[in-house]
Amino acid sequence: MEEVNYRLIKEIALREGADLFGVTRREGTEVRFLKDRVWKTLPLAISLGVRLSSSILEDIEDHPTKIYFYHYRQVNIFLDQLALKLVHNIQKMGYQALPIPASQVVDWENQRGHISHKEIAWKAGLGWLGRNNLLVTPDYGSRVRLVTILTDLPLKTDSPLHQDCGDCFACLSVCPAGAIRERREDFDHLGCYRKLDEFRKRYNIGHHICGICVKICRGKR
Repeated sequence: MEEVNYRLIKEIALREGADLFGVTRREGTEVRFLKDRVWKTLPLAISLGVRLSSSILEDIEDHPTKIYFYHYRQVNIFLDQLALKLVHNIQKMGYQALPIPASQVVDWENQRGHISHKEIAWKAGLGWLGRNNLLVTPDYGSRVRLVTILTDLPLKTDSPLHQDCGDCFACLSVCPAGAIRERREDFDHLGCYRKLDEFRKRYNIGHHICGICVKICRGKR
């Protein structure tokens, strides 16, 4: 049953526009600001990814652009709608499913959402956690956005990729905040956030985004 359900849900996801699909167990990943009774009975997590427009990213030089902000926002909306469609299908099958918004900050002090989409995506085999503090996928690099669905639908699970950034350091020299270091663990979260806030104010961008390290990261096979 797990294999059949997996193929069915993946087929729906890809048909509706997902570029990446994976499943993992939720256990070990923090869920924030949701009542325990809502999520603790949902042991599995579906990770969905959608590729960003390369043409829009190529327009970015040293700061986020208006069109990148619009694209970023629309891709997030698309991901939320995609997650809702899968939730609808899962519920029709008689199971529960909880869509976690693609881009909703619930902890402003630490800049966190209800769950770490990139952690779930890494555990589901979509990529690895890069030096740029983002998910890096083999095919698209960091040029993706993610969304997560928690569910009790029986599904087979995927395994994390045994890959990392290796000898690629392209994002270090382009980071305008100097926040990216050789070791992923040394990423300067606060420095990154300060630069995003500066961009937001200086260029009248309605979100804390950048896009520079996203543009430079193309992944590897």
